[in-house]
Amino acid sequence: MNAVIGAFLLTFAGLFPIVNPLEGAPFFLGLTANLSAAERTVLARKAAVNGFALLLGSMALGPWLLEFFGIELPVVRIAGGLVVAALGWKLLTEEQWSDHTGSGLQGGPGKKVGSFFPLTMPLTVGPGSMSVAITIGSRKPAGPPRLSQLAEYATGAVLGMVAIALSIYLAYRFADHIARLLGETGLEVLVRLSAFILMCIGIEIVWNGYSALVAPH
Repeated sequence: MNAVIGAFLLTFAGLFPIVNPLEGAPFFLGLTANLSAAERTVLARKAAVNGFALLLGSMALGPWLLEFFGIELPVVRIAGGLVVAALGWKLLTEEQWSDHTGSGLQGGPGKKVGSFFPLTMPLTVGPGSMSVAITIGSRKPAGPPRLSQLAEYATGAVLGMVAIALSIYLAYRFADHIARLLGETGLEVLVRLSAFILMCIGIEIVWNGYSALVAPH
């Protein structure tokens, strides 16, 4: 049981700051501003399910794919961090976030917003989140590997991702309530701050990848 709890906490604590659906909620609301509340609820559920599947696939298959192609994990972190930082910069420099028809990132009247792109990827689950999921999947329990240990670790990690998916759904489902609470000015401030934090996260991922790559072995 302790191994399950430990894997759960590791997964949730590692992924939540990067996925951070509370920061993604204003972006979600901006992209779906032309939709009804019922349609936004459906998209929130789809984004949560897609995000869970994407993270689970990254955790389960990522380490094997990296080993197959001979790609080192720090290289993946650098590439993912660059993409995250570029997305944060693009969102930070948008001149009119509240003008839904003036940005390719937003849903204007008659413009369909996909539940996978851009809502799930890269808005909710991007390369940074996927690289963290791959890192979690690469970890092995201490000591000689046993089937029971691997099962406990996998159970805790999957439960952690379920908790992440639930937080995505709740934050996106009630994004309009968050917007009403903050108001138009507060919403824009939160969007700009979230974009800056997203850019900082990307740069930090790049730095961590670079540090691991140049560190003496």
